[in-house]
Amino acid sequence: MRTFLKQNARWLAAGGLLTFLSSFGQTFFISVFAGEIRETFNLSHGAWGGIYTLGTTASAVVMVWAGSLTDQFRVRQLGPLILVGLAAACLSMAFNQWAWGLVPVVFLLRFFGQGMSSHIAMVAMARWFTKTRGRALSIATVGFAVGEAVLPLLFVSAMTVFDWRMLWVVAAAIALLGIPVLWKLLAEERTPQSFAQSYVTFGMEGRHWTRKQALAHPLFWMMVPAILGPAAFVTAFFFHQVHLAELKGWAHVELVALFPLYTAIGMASMFASGWALDKFGTAGLMPFYQLPMAAGFLFFGLGDSTAMAVLGIALIGVTTGANSTLPAAFWAEFYGTAHIGAIKSLATAVMVLGSAIGPGLTGFLIDLGWGLEGQFNAIALYFCLTAALTWLGVSRAKQLL
Repeated sequence: MRTFLKQNARWLAAGGLLTFLSSFGQTFFISVFAGEIRETFNLSHGAWGGIYTLGTTASAVVMVWAGSLTDQFRVRQLGPLILVGLAAACLSMAFNQWAWGLVPVVFLLRFFGQGMSSHIAMVAMARWFTKTRGRALSIATVGFAVGEAVLPLLFVSAMTVFDWRMLWVVAAAIALLGIPVLWKLLAEERTPQSFAQSYVTFGMEGRHWTRKQALAHPLFWMMVPAILGPAAFVTAFFFHQVHLAELKGWAHVELVALFPLYTAIGMASMFASGWALDKFGTAGLMPFYQLPMAAGFLFFGLGDSTAMAVLGIALIGVTTGANSTLPAAFWAEFYGTAHIGAIKSLATAVMVLGSAIGPGLTGFLIDLGWGLEGQFNAIALYFCLTAALTWLGVSRAKQLL
């Protein structure tokens, strides 16, 4: 591992930088300001959830086209442009004065942050590394974990001193500071798969699948619920963190204080899943990795004690960590790497769409009177069903590898 890190440090660090900076467009960060946003613009849970759904859905649609740019351009070219867009999105949140303006603001944050910043990093790791793909993905996704652990607690604390809008200006500055660092790290960059054949992985039937061919194969559609679920319902969990804390009788900061545990468990799961997929491949792991999340949501649905919350957040972290590495490697393993950017952009679009559906759906149901705890129990059942569907799809497809 030490030799691997030494030989590949600059490329791994570039991936980690992009995943960290994607935090400013991730729900766990945006939702820190949910109370202030709803109060400032006089929005109900359902209204704010609807706005979030509209903006995020629009970003999912654009991702279908934009994600394929990673098959054509180097990260050194594309990454800085995305970070400029992310900084502009943060500034738009800081200075927006109208409720209707939140829709394009959310679109920009989700597209440049959650969508493209993370997509570029994951495609680069899946393409640049073959036999060590699992390790590369797990190391690069440490950026997600650091963002989840540090930023919510830091910014919640900062809001006791600074106006919430000013903190979005700080976020924009951090995004811009990442540009020269990225340029430095990628002064010598590996090339996109379409320009170099030294990092080739073939998929099913010993060939590279195009996006059109992947869409025509049943495996892609059997994987859609598994891609959509974590994005939808982990997003909903973080999106409604203020409401959940009120519902359980906890101070918001008590719930936020559990996030470092979530991050620690997620990091351990990332590295464990990365090692496991390098050793065993994704076929044996994909059907089962969402089951801990099912148990985690069940704990939050049924329990009110902090002990249950600790167990719940830890189990959700197990699946979240594995979800950072396994799906990205899955697309390369089953469909090949020549068109991985285009194929994964579809998966990313589904993921972004899930993150749009989750807050809007759960917020709407809260307004209708179906409490968050009851919804969590139904979400647990959903993950059990997706695990069964994934097992069925992968069991059939792995015979073609």
